[in-house]
Amino acid sequence: MSELFGLKVGDAGAIGLVVIVVLLILTGRLVPRSTVEDVRADRDARLAELTSERDTWRDAHKESEVARQVAQGQVGELLELSRTADHLLRSLPQPDWEVGDGAMDETSP
Repeated sequence: MSELFGLKVGDAGAIGLVVIVVLLILTGRLVPRSTVEDVRADRDARLAELTSERDTWRDAHKESEVARQVAQGQVGELLELSRTADHLLRSLPQPDWEVGDGAMDETSP
């Protein structure tokens, strides 16, 4: 037969069985059904909470990725506009005067 706490179950007798049951209760291996149900309910509630939190973060990530892609597209458009403006400004004819020679000075006669 199997041993429990070093004792053979068949050799224990009635008092031995009571002692074994008490030892199982004291060591936490034998607990009431209501305790097990409470622990399971707590676990299930925590899992539901974690699942909800995970889904919230997943949705937030999806929204941020959509916003990032929109922003990236806008940056591309702005870059193209800045290249166009740069090309336009560089194609304008250069003035003959130097900065500081008074050509645009309002105090000059």
